[in-house]
Amino acid sequence: MDKRNVKGFLEFVYDFYKSMKAHEITLVYEGEITHQITKAFTSLTESNMAKEEESNSVQKKVFHVMVECLQNISKHADSFGSDDFLFAGRGIFMVSKGEIEYHVTTGNVIENSKIDELTKILDHINTLDKDGLKELYKTQMREGRLSEKGGAGLGFIDIARKTGRKLDYHFLPIDEETHFFILTSTISRNE
Repeated sequence: MDKRNVKGFLEFVYDFYKSMKAHEITLVYEGEITHQITKAFTSLTESNMAKEEESNSVQKKVFHVMVECLQNISKHADSFGSDDFLFAGRGIFMVSKGEIEYHVTTGNVIENSKIDELTKILDHINTLDKDGLKELYKTQMREGRLSEKGGAGLGFIDIARKTGRKLDYHFLPIDEETHFFILTSTISRNE
């Protein structure tokens, strides 16, 4: 890195830090999501929450949502069989903490062909109340309609049940074949 690039990079790092502070982001990671990474994140978050004296029920919900979200990335992050593709087999994971709630945000690349099905699943989950979610979960478990990548929306249903909130999601276009799928789950700190 030459001297001009170093200055630009340092400014980028500082701006990124300021942006993280402004958005109350306490943890951010970009890369391959593995079982070891999931374990490391949960223990990091656990020690942070213990310091903040967060209630046990809030801690459990945050952990549960984190694990579900991370599993969703590792199940659904498309690799497109290309090592040099910018986002191949990777994802982004963030935890932010506000005055009254936590936000767990994940992002990963998906093929355009999966958007319709994913939208249908997420929109359906967002129309259901607590009892509806419970029924849907039981139905999915009973019918066992599993894709080659895992449960048919079970993780999403579980997150909605645990948080009692709607799932907030967006698809941002990358190119003609892919979108970046961003999912944010919200956990209330006031139990």
